Amino acid sequence: MTETNSPTVPSATAPQPVSGHESFLPQSSVLVVDDNPQNVELLQAFLESLPVRVTTASDGIEALAAVSREQPDLILLDIMMPRMSGFQVCRKLKSDPATRDIQILMVTALNELGDVEQASECGTDDFISKPVNKFELITRVKSLLRVRHLRNELERALTYLSEIDQDETIDTPRDEQ
Repeated sequence: MTETNSPTVPSATAPQPVSGHESFLPQSSVLVVDDNPQNVELLQAFLESLPVRVTTASDGIEALAAVSREQPDLILLDIMMPRMSGFQVCRKLKSDPATRDIQILMVTALNELGDVEQASECGTDDFISKPVNKFELITRVKSLLRVRHLRNELERALTYLSEIDQDETIDTPRDEQ
């Protein structure tokens, strides 16, 4: 047999197939924020089939603390919560340059057009109404995680290109005067 000289991708960086899913997702972190423990359990159960590490918070204040400890890739955010609403949390996160790229999927019992408009004005990336359909949730979560990871790859590429450009500028000899 002949051996081909094709480049190999290190296994640590190669995306791993997710069983039962046709797409590839890198390991991700998801923060589930809801004041109802049954809703939290249901969302966690729905996410079990994905390569995600789930953390939880029971209100907006806890959510902000969780985000400051470890920025998740995606937040599943209820709107109607004690102490701080999901609208307030979303507005605060999207107005901060350090957290504005975190994907936010509002998961709520509110489903009036005005609620969707207010969520959009706060900066949410997507909106889903309760009761949550598992297939719809998984599809939206996968899509938002892809966006998050593609945005991260773009940032890394732009940083790398900027460094190359700076190196070329430094290495370019100046004309003698």
